[in-house]
Amino acid sequence: MQVWRSHDDVPAGLGPSVVTVGNFDGVHRGHQAVLSRAREAADREGLRVVAVTFDPHPMAVLRPDHAPAMLTGIEERAELLARAGVDDVLALPFSREIAAWSPVEFVDRVLVGALHAAAVVVGANFRFGAKAAGDVALLREAGQERGFTVEGVPLDGGPQVWSSTYVRTCLAEGDVAGAAEALGRPFAVRGVVLEGERRGRELGYPTANVPLAAGRAAPVDGVYAGWLRRRDSGEQWPAAISVGTNPTFEGERERRVEAYALDRDDLELYGVEVEVAFVERLRGMVAFDDVDELLATMADDVGRTRSALGV
Repeated sequence: MQVWRSHDDVPAGLGPSVVTVGNFDGVHRGHQAVLSRAREAADREGLRVVAVTFDPHPMAVLRPDHAPAMLTGIEERAELLARAGVDDVLALPFSREIAAWSPVEFVDRVLVGALHAAAVVVGANFRFGAKAAGDVALLREAGQERGFTVEGVPLDGGPQVWSSTYVRTCLAEGDVAGAAEALGRPFAVRGVVLEGERRGRELGYPTANVPLAAGRAAPVDGVYAGWLRRRDSGEQWPAAISVGTNPTFEGERERRVEAYALDRDDLELYGVEVEVAFVERLRGMVAFDDVDELLATMADDVGRTRSALGV
């Protein structure tokens, strides 16, 4: 897979392609329905599927105060797009200049000029161009004039239509099961394990500490059952996961994810990139009066994690 960071980077000899366009944040089941139709269209003609996405999110440029917390970065998004059938990704560096392109200018510069679109497959509610003036009808008209077909795929999901906003709402409520249903997989965060205060190790529950990057989505503070996976080897372990600032101990204010791999005190993960996947919320975050109360609750968390994961 190629990931181009500008439409000027696309090779001139790319040839005709099937193009799909969207933010694709999270690559949820609604996105997957569109991508599946694009893959089918490409396979009929022996073409490649190119997904056009944007980095940063358009709202981060146009209305920064209202920009959503992102479910995925470009690297993870590209991996998920590939898993859903995409061959290449064009991650347009969204700017006010690109925001000012008219719908026709976007078509001519990106869809026709860079990607030589033979077909374009988008969601039925797709909008594009300056002030979101373009829609599927306008895109279809432009395609008729420029030699590409257009398919608008009906929104998937019900009674709740799958969307990135819905996933964020689930996470804000601690409903990681609902987020997983919309995504078609457990929601996960990635990061490099940093050395912490070692309190978990001292208490018999060593944790992998993963900082939460600014602007990235995460479940609401609390304790969860899930999985801890090394990104380099793919090895994974069932884990009890804490999200928050650890209110029992004074001075800890940095929000982070702490994952305890069940029954493992021998893992050396400092400096290793890991993925922490959330399966079930166990409880909210609590400040305990003493360490004994904390230890009793942690033991209960581990037991409930085993039950939730079936391990």
